[in-house]
Amino acid sequence: MSEKNKNIASAKAKSIKTSMTKVNLVLKMIRGKKAENALNILAFSKKRISNEITKILKSAIANAENNHQLDIDKLVVKEATVGKSMVLKRFRPRARGRSGKILKPFSKVKILVQEKEKEKEKEKNNNSLEEKK
Repeated sequence: MSEKNKNIASAKAKSIKTSMTKVNLVLKMIRGKKAENALNILAFSKKRISNEITKILKSAIANAENNHQLDIDKLVVKEATVGKSMVLKRFRPRARGRSGKILKPFSKVKILVQEKEKEKEKEKNNNSLEEKK
């Protein structure tokens, strides 16, 4: 893993039964927030899809802790993206022998969490690296 991506963990969900715009409304609320605050926001959200997003965020936090040995208290939601997945096509009879198309979209969600160091710690690390050179 490269130097940049050492403190990043991710989680994905491939087929969530809702449209991209509805998911994006919820993801907007948690982008850039601390992981703990994001979980609180999702817990009190009235949107149905917030339960699914909570599961994905908890999975990303668990991945950060177990796979990358990151500190949970310093995690921040770096990126929360939504993409288009499959679309179920259904038809409904309409007037005069016609049919109306009904599209039932699915979405895929990807959440990246990153460990943010405090600025003082970054300065110490940079100073120690410069001294070694």
